[in-house]
Amino acid sequence: MPFRPHHPGDGWVEAADGARYWGLFGAAGLLAFDRDRGVLMQHRVGWSHFGGTWGLPGGALQDESESPVTGAIREAQEEAGVPDGSVVPRAEHVFDVGVWRYTTVIAVVVDPFEPVISDPESLELKWVPVDQIETYPLHPGFASTWPDVRAVLARLTA
Repeated sequence: MPFRPHHPGDGWVEAADGARYWGLFGAAGLLAFDRDRGVLMQHRVGWSHFGGTWGLPGGALQDESESPVTGAIREAQEEAGVPDGSVVPRAEHVFDVGVWRYTTVIAVVVDPFEPVISDPESLELKWVPVDQIETYPLHPGFASTWPDVRAVLARLTA
């Protein structure tokens, strides 16, 4: 990545204004879209960052060489059992605060699957119709980018 974030050594990046972001090399999440079922959403376990909210499977990139697409798919496989080859990435939306960035990888499901809670970070996984996503208590980061991400998704699936 072209920036060198300040970090206290515990996996968090700290911006000049004191805001903290998880993932020394940034983070990424997978928006898996199924035309019949909607978006794969994750109900975050209570101990996680903004626990109890809904967002996308995702997390910190492993190192500076891991691409957001690779990281998002890896995290979705770890957290939701997304099978290899079941989604095709079509676009990316980047939230960038200068010292840290989160990439939403927007992918279309090409081989339908049922998500499986495969690590302790999820309370629940479910397919949510696009027009119902805003009715859920969303992770603040996802909520702030959802209007832009939804617009990209709409263009891709029109």
